[in-house]
Amino acid sequence: MKLGIMVPVSGVHASPSTIKTVAQAAERLGYDSLWTYERLLRPMAPLLPGPDGDLDRIPEIYHTVFEPLETLTYIAAFTDRIALGTNIVNPLFHAPVVLARRYATLDQLSGGRAIAGFGQGWMPQEFATAGVPMKRRGAGFDDVIAAIRACWGPDPVEYAGRFYSIEASEINPKPVRGGIPVVIGANTDGGIDRAAAIADGITPLAWDLDTVTAQAERFRATAERLGRNPATLTVTAQTNHAMQPKPIGDDRPFLAGSPRQLADDIERVRDRGFDGVLFAMPPTEEIPVQIEMLDELRSLVPAE
Repeated sequence: MKLGIMVPVSGVHASPSTIKTVAQAAERLGYDSLWTYERLLRPMAPLLPGPDGDLDRIPEIYHTVFEPLETLTYIAAFTDRIALGTNIVNPLFHAPVVLARRYATLDQLSGGRAIAGFGQGWMPQEFATAGVPMKRRGAGFDDVIAAIRACWGPDPVEYAGRFYSIEASEINPKPVRGGIPVVIGANTDGGIDRAAAIADGITPLAWDLDTVTAQAERFRATAERLGRNPATLTVTAQTNHAMQPKPIGDDRPFLAGSPRQLADDIERVRDRGFDGVLFAMPPTEEIPVQIEMLDELRSLVPAE
């Protein structure tokens, strides 16, 4: 079972030194992947429903978020093996040629370790800031990914889509192995079906085991119906619960709690045919405690 963790690109521990410490520890302990994510801004206006039904501002953790690809390139300089992914970047906020070259540069500098984790975006203020209408989230998402992949292909690159076009050109660097895996964060039926058509993998949020299993089954069944081989595609259960040093109550959420509790849940995920688990929210515990938890969890969930 492959295990990935979010490095501390946001929150109380976000700093170059802690990013380096956690990344090196994760590689040393045998973790399979390190992840970053994108947040353009934290609006001052309230956006999310709070416990009383009124709208609240989005969480304080988004006050500062290190840029995802620059952070992974920094990590690449002091790691050797571990995969480096974004979970997620919103490609609609970027020119496809520019984003394709940034990923390809990371892939070259890391020796072929990049993973392009994409999402459709959800925050109206970010779409407005990027100058992109939210109604482009569907067809535009397909189009931008196709344009990015065209840039990773042989020269001359030429692309003509609904929203993006590239005149026949040389676009370099290219990825190390001729392409970069594209994984999509999706939880709705429409998003899962879109991922089944265009992605190399999916990272659904695992709020409970049965729901995320149904999402995985839909992804694979849809891919097969579209003529793709589901055995070549990856499904990684993602949790937004921070790891805890001590066990929590029996009514705990799925994939939440101490390393021992998480190991039990991961075994259930393994039995359902998942390829891995991604811990998308970095713990708030002090860094030495985080590393102790990572060490315990990895010892309880042997690498394959």
